[in-house]
Amino acid sequence: MEIKFCENNFSQGTEAVAKKIRKEFSSIDVEVEACLGYCSDCAVKPYALVDDEMVIAETADNLYEKIVEMLNE
Repeated sequence: MEIKFCENNFSQGTEAVAKKIRKEFSSIDVEVEACLGYCSDCAVKPYALVDDEMVIAETADNLYEKIVEMLNE
């Protein structure tokens, strides 16, 4: 499984989410890219791409919870 974060979305709290996932799920490939091309979503809510599927949430904590659910499936 691969999770990608946009560094422009770090203002939404996703940097902490990326670090937490790297720490707690060391076997998961976590990447941070300069831009993932979802600028309109990126500007308003935290999101990540999990195996190229967009996961978006109201808060960074909610995003983390959604990603963990996907990892545990």
